[in-house]
Amino acid sequence: MGNPVEMARVNIEYRLPPRLQIEQLFQNLIALLPHLSDLVDLIPKDTLIWKLKLLKSAASYANSRLHAVKAEVLVLSSGNDHLLPSGDEAQRLKRTLKNCTVRYFKDNGHNILLEDGVNLLTVIKGTGKYRRSRRIDLVLDFIPPSMSEFKQGYDEVIGLFRFATGSAMFSTLNDGKIVKGLHGVPNEGPVLLVGYHMLLGLEVYSLVPEFLREKNIMVHGVTHPVVFRERQGASSPEFSLTDWMKVMGAVPVTASNLFNLLSTKSHVLLYPGGAREALHNRGEEYKLFWPDQQEFVRMAAKFGATIVPFGTVGEDDLAELVLDYNDFMKIPVLNDYIRDANRDSIRLRDKSKGEVANQELYLPGVLPKVPGRFYFLFGKPIETRGRKEEILEDREKANQLYLHIKSEVERCIAYLLKKREEDPYRSIVDRTVYRALHSPLHEVPAFDP
Repeated sequence: MGNPVEMARVNIEYRLPPRLQIEQLFQNLIALLPHLSDLVDLIPKDTLIWKLKLLKSAASYANSRLHAVKAEVLVLSSGNDHLLPSGDEAQRLKRTLKNCTVRYFKDNGHNILLEDGVNLLTVIKGTGKYRRSRRIDLVLDFIPPSMSEFKQGYDEVIGLFRFATGSAMFSTLNDGKIVKGLHGVPNEGPVLLVGYHMLLGLEVYSLVPEFLREKNIMVHGVTHPVVFRERQGASSPEFSLTDWMKVMGAVPVTASNLFNLLSTKSHVLLYPGGAREALHNRGEEYKLFWPDQQEFVRMAAKFGATIVPFGTVGEDDLAELVLDYNDFMKIPVLNDYIRDANRDSIRLRDKSKGEVANQELYLPGVLPKVPGRFYFLFGKPIETRGRKEEILEDREKANQLYLHIKSEVERCIAYLLKKREEDPYRSIVDRTVYRALHSPLHEVPAFDP
């Protein structure tokens, strides 16, 4: 049987006050109990014995033919299945089938699809099993998240993080005026959002949902391919944050994916500094590590995309970086582990690209702080429409535009670092008090631009 409590929670709204959640859960359990007590009548002893024999016969037949299965297989495994050993069976199928993906739900029971927190379509999308043609195309096969997926992803999965960071968004209108919100970012694509990657890329979890909430626009982040690599050696991989990133539109950073996104007039999130910025060393906060040569300007001009430079600050208000890459390289065993892990990793740039090519992947040591706040400033939109020939044929013009975009990102960062000192709600304590008395999270005021 499934977990009765999880089954009773299916239709309970996550944002309800705890008292109402408990009250509705109690009512659902009362309605469910009569059905649970009828189980003995529905499956008498003789019927159960017959079904077990039938199951054994069918299992023998299926096992003898598993080696011939070449199709993609997705297995959902329960951690609290008290009827069948589904966890062990999932691991066996993973070893036996040639193309099998397993997702393990440790808190769910036998009736996994009837319980709260498991949406089959979400799992299919997150594991890359949905496609319209023979091979999956993460851009063309993308299905926007439903309202239930949006609520689950951004309220339950990262809701606490978004509450702690309380992001404040600002944008720049065409006349240069800075306003609260995202009014200055064009609604019509293609739009290329180009900015600074904070420590561990944490700003993404605030940026993408704000575009969905305020403008109903899906922003596709282009992400390091290693994030999408299937976890090797994990016997019971759970539906992870990486899977949620796929559901919310993230794709590996490749030229073909960027081409497809711009050709479909999408809003694209691009970080030229990549992993080098997100995994920077101590003392390198808010410093850009961009390639010497422009990489995205010509692609944007080809499709007439609008480029929006942006800056973001707040990592130093959330955590203190205490151990960086240089520190780990001085620690025996750990340094060998990091070198081995990076030896076969995907390299997006060669050494000729400068400092940005030093993209060793590791998990830095951080010391959490009492959370401050994330701030975003989107600069004045830069049009490339009508400049296609000029930018594509003249590399010097393309490089000038590239340097202008970089300087705009640096200007946005400097502006935010200065103006955040004027924010009376920079502290999570002040924001929490304001929310309790006045408004929801996204309406907490900040400094006057």
